[in-house]
Amino acid sequence: MISVTDDAPVAGEPDTQALDDLLNDIYRGQERVTQAEIYRRAVAADLPADLLARIDALPEGEYAVDEASDLLGGSVA
Repeated sequence: MISVTDDAPVAGEPDTQALDDLLNDIYRGQERVTQAEIYRRAVAADLPADLLARIDALPEGEYAVDEASDLLGGSVA
């Protein structure tokens, strides 16, 4: 029998855990972070290429955690 946990991604839905973990780490003690810093930290964290492409596509500028999460498809609020 296969067991399904709350941590397992649902078929057809992206796994946002890596993105959520990254954003939680980056924004610890920060209100706004630049797109360049988010991308740099994502590369250092060895995130998947599709996620790096989404981060790279963000317009330059500063983002609050909820803005970045919304634009990148995460669930951090």
